[in-house]
Amino acid sequence: MTLTIQEIKEKLSKVKKLGFIKSLRNGPTGIGYTLETLLEIKENNISSPDFGEIELKAQRERHTGMTTLFTFNNKAWKMNPLEAIKKYGSLDKDGRLGMYYTMSMKPNSAGLFLTVDDTSISVRHIDGNIIATWQLSEIEKRFEAKVRNVLLVKARVEERDGIEYFLFDRARLLSGGTTQAILKHQFENEHLLVDLRLHDKGTMARNHGTGFRVFENNLENLYEKIEEISF
Repeated sequence: MTLTIQEIKEKLSKVKKLGFIKSLRNGPTGIGYTLETLLEIKENNISSPDFGEIELKAQRERHTGMTTLFTFNNKAWKMNPLEAIKKYGSLDKDGRLGMYYTMSMKPNSAGLFLTVDDTSISVRHIDGNIIATWQLSEIEKRFEAKVRNVLLVKARVEERDGIEYFLFDRARLLSGGTTQAILKHQFENEHLLVDLRLHDKGTMARNHGTGFRVFENNLENLYEKIEEISF
């Protein structure tokens, strides 16, 4: 779906006039799913933005959780993924051996941590092994392809009998993309983290895609231009 900012504003204005809307899905993803449904956007996992050149993100007001920018592997693994799981994995909620870790600069319980330099970011182990490496230039390209321009729609939230209701009433356009220097700084300050999402499937590793995630209250710091959108 390709829409202009004016067309998006008109759609958001109609949503705002509806007032508080009951969440259409339980859990953290309820806000995004509800807004996408109201804007008639089909839920998808494709790499292109929702509105042609603009990606839509919904955010609870004053929420400090995390949001996924994109998933990205691109031949990053330096160690065989199945070998890495067997060596550094732990049992997941389904009793499978896996690596479902949110990685930061500090070693986790499995001894895995992130390191970053001027050109790349890596997942390493305290034993010296390098598990996977992504070039900052490639992360920047992925960022540009998926989230160069983001319409960040914020909502006031009310909870009624354990169910969330959203009033979508503010928006900002984050644009201009990012830079390798910004990415490096955000990784170093642990505002930008890496989610490993894979498990042992017997003869191979099942990888659900490495997620690059940012704390919602730091999302705007990844962009060079921020513009308030009135609707």
